[in-house]
Amino acid sequence: MSQYFEIHPLNPQSRLIKQAVQIIRQGGLIALPTDSSYALGCQLDDKAAVERLRRLRGIDDKHHLTLMCSDLSELGSFARVDNRQYRWIKGATPGPYVFILEATKEVPRRLSHPARKTIGVRVPDHAIPLALLAEAGEPLLTATLQLPGDEEPMNDPSEIRTRLEKLLDLVVCGGPAPAQPTTVIDLTGGEPELVRAGRGDIARFGL
Repeated sequence: MSQYFEIHPLNPQSRLIKQAVQIIRQGGLIALPTDSSYALGCQLDDKAAVERLRRLRGIDDKHHLTLMCSDLSELGSFARVDNRQYRWIKGATPGPYVFILEATKEVPRRLSHPARKTIGVRVPDHAIPLALLAEAGEPLLTATLQLPGDEEPMNDPSEIRTRLEKLLDLVVCGGPAPAQPTTVIDLTGGEPELVRAGRGDIARFGL
């Protein structure tokens, strides 16, 4: 049975943020609001929690998971970013974008794409995940909360609680979120390549 924390979307209560991070550190899998849809999140180096996340989403190790980072400097510790890529990312961060980049050695091998050694990274524009990241002091491993067979990601915390309360350790209720996933942009080539169209505007990348 999952816990359910109602956290203010603009001024997150520090007591509840601390409790949420404690659940994550103890191996918990949580649902949290973002500037796109709700997401699943867990500790970066917790193998069992990551496997639970993949099972819930119905995805294998070839599906990019996302490192949710607090800012660009943290992002640079986990992904190789050249000057050109940095300009693309800086102009769209924070925001509802995931960027596919080459993973550094700081990323556990099992988390990067097995063939390409790439990882998805993002900096959200939402007070709750930013507060969680600040309290945790490290990125969270996340994925869009879209269940197998669903056509859209989940954005209603009460529905998430009803459908997933036996599969999650915590649902962070921050009110309704947009019913759109992040926009995913691959920056590993010479030019930005659209992987998935979502909430983020793709025109800024010339797409």
